[in-house]
Amino acid sequence: MTAKTHLIEETISFVKNSLKNAEGGHDWWHIYRVWNGAKLIAKTEPGDHEIIELGALLHDIADSKFYNGDEEIGPYKARQFLTTKDVPESTIIHIENIISSISFKGGKNIQQFKSLELDVIQDADRLDAIGAIGIARTFNYGGYKNLQLYDPDISPNLDMSVEEYKNNNAPTLNHFYEKLLLLKDRMNTKTGKKMAIQRHKFMEIFLEHFHQEWNGQI
Repeated sequence: MTAKTHLIEETISFVKNSLKNAEGGHDWWHIYRVWNGAKLIAKTEPGDHEIIELGALLHDIADSKFYNGDEEIGPYKARQFLTTKDVPESTIIHIENIISSISFKGGKNIQQFKSLELDVIQDADRLDAIGAIGIARTFNYGGYKNLQLYDPDISPNLDMSVEEYKNNNAPTLNHFYEKLLLLKDRMNTKTGKKMAIQRHKFMEIFLEHFHQEWNGQI
């Protein structure tokens, strides 16, 4: 077993243990899908594969929305773990920046940090937020937060600040318009853009049926 393989396996064990009681849309299986998606995208895109794998595995080690909006805890937990594995400081800093930068924080947010590795991981994470699994995750989280399913009188807000986005408790369906339908055009890589097309179309079909059923048209 190579040193890289051993580190990846130890990281998997750490993540599984850390997220064993996580909400269903942000649990180990979300990490697993993003990790696999990132490896798939990395086959045709540039970037350091070890950083891509580690960043994908650790990107949601402590999602701020489950820690009262604390955006420092994820990078902190990742650093704590990686330091014990003698990972180079430059790699740790890069992964901290990936974790801090990966999330969609509302339409007005401008991402500051850029890297080839972040592009790959962010695309894999965004792909898991759209399509059939994205729909399932969205309603799972809405149930977790006890949000309304839909309210025709509450319009989506496409101009939220980062703080407004973090504290948004609008009906679950609004999330499609405030985030999910925007992701196709925010993909970074050629591979990610191609993969997003069909998932985006699936959401459009779902939303069309949702509104028709809501209004008793079908």
